[in-house]
Amino acid sequence: MAAAILVAAITVLPIVLVAADGLATSPGDALAYLLRPRIGELVGNTLSLVVITVPACVALGVGAARLVERTDLPFAGIWRVLLAAPLAVPAFVAAYAWVSFRPGLDGLAGAALVTTAAYFPFVYLPVAAILRDTDAAPAEDARALGLRPFAARRRAVLPRLRPAISGGALLVALHLLAEFGVLEMMRYPTFTTAIPVQYRVSFSSNRGSLLAVVLVLMCITVLTLEHFLRGSARTSRVGRGVHRAATPVHPGRWAPVACIGLSLVVLVAPVVPVTLVGRWLSAHLADPTGTGMRPSLLLTTGTTISLALAAAVLTMVMAIPGAWLLSRRRTGWTLLLERVTYVASSLPGVVIALALITLSVNFLPTIYQSPMLLVVGYTILFIPRAMVSLRSGLAAAPPELGDAARSLGSSPLGAFRRVVLPLILPSALTGAALVAIATATELTATLLLSPTGTSTPATAFWAASDEFDYAGAAPFAAMMILLSAPLTVLMLRQSGIEE
Repeated sequence: MAAAILVAAITVLPIVLVAADGLATSPGDALAYLLRPRIGELVGNTLSLVVITVPACVALGVGAARLVERTDLPFAGIWRVLLAAPLAVPAFVAAYAWVSFRPGLDGLAGAALVTTAAYFPFVYLPVAAILRDTDAAPAEDARALGLRPFAARRRAVLPRLRPAISGGALLVALHLLAEFGVLEMMRYPTFTTAIPVQYRVSFSSNRGSLLAVVLVLMCITVLTLEHFLRGSARTSRVGRGVHRAATPVHPGRWAPVACIGLSLVVLVAPVVPVTLVGRWLSAHLADPTGTGMRPSLLLTTGTTISLALAAAVLTMVMAIPGAWLLSRRRTGWTLLLERVTYVASSLPGVVIALALITLSVNFLPTIYQSPMLLVVGYTILFIPRAMVSLRSGLAAAPPELGDAARSLGSSPLGAFRRVVLPLILPSALTGAALVAIATATELTATLLLSPTGTSTPATAFWAASDEFDYAGAAPFAAMMILLSAPLTVLMLRQSGIEE
């Protein structure tokens, strides 16, 4: 418990620093600033993007999952992989590809298109996994009792999908609130893009911190709303031995329409961005000297791999206490600790980075401009990914096994090392890989926290794309796709979609 509280305190410390900085302004000045028309415009832009993209991702994710998992459309295995492939393309890389292809694609329409194409797999993957595993008996019983097909699915299937849909929508909403690269490229101002501007143009950081406080309140609101939408009804069942797989539905004359629809989704999401990155990469290879002086691709890749490995190890160590409590002692306090880490990680990387800079300059100057501070920032941002993986592994490690080892004379640490650790090791490695890959493609915190002269593929890509040097940015974009590709495989295996 003490270790979990310490970890939660570390993750929430940036929020406390930002809130203290923002609230240092007098109430009158803060209210006058927040009631400006420009702030209202930022609120409207942020909410408009969330209101458009989240339902679009839910509709695409649920619709695609049902077509692939509950119908007999051909090439189901290929559709499963292609619909998860957008996760292998960082969202700001997809935005770069679309902007280089259609420079006029910007504003709300461009931002909604790119974010929907990039984030709908967060809904598709969990929903598809549940549809594959859902017992057909409840729906068939409902039909036998006189309900129509739609009503039977609503009563028997939808409650099982509700946690997956609400959880996926939560991930999409939090990503939208924290998104910077896509919105900056699409020239669509939101709170996330306005915060760095305020820090740059203001003589103090109070105004940027005030915007960050509003963003924190938005994140807390989204987390609370998801908690109520998810509900508390039990959706699991007992007795997997009586499980009956659902009979695939034949779409009939709608089969060509369904295939065309899925093909359009795949074309917009992974195919166009990857094709355009390949096109600009070919231009770079044809004339590598025409793109100006850029950091070495091998050097930046080696730097990001070393940072990613360090962040993965530290994050997994810090995630163990909280994951252990959530799996072994689930109380109101442990749930609160979990939510605290989610709030911190849902903030934009720029907010976490600026808070850590303030902390290091004022209290720990020895770690300022050091890789250690950057790794701590990565840990705060990505610790939920490690906790989710560890919790799934601990759920498969019955406490009775550890108790049996203790009764046979093992110490607590010995029982954990000999009994529990081998059982959770696959999940721990998966969580570490997820953190490492997320670290390799992180942009905003890396831009602010990386030591002088240190460059990663993400920062080198951003510097080139900011100068409209699309060919010079292409090698770094391709490298991030290569580093992100394992994430797709891990997501497929975690969700049970890949056999």
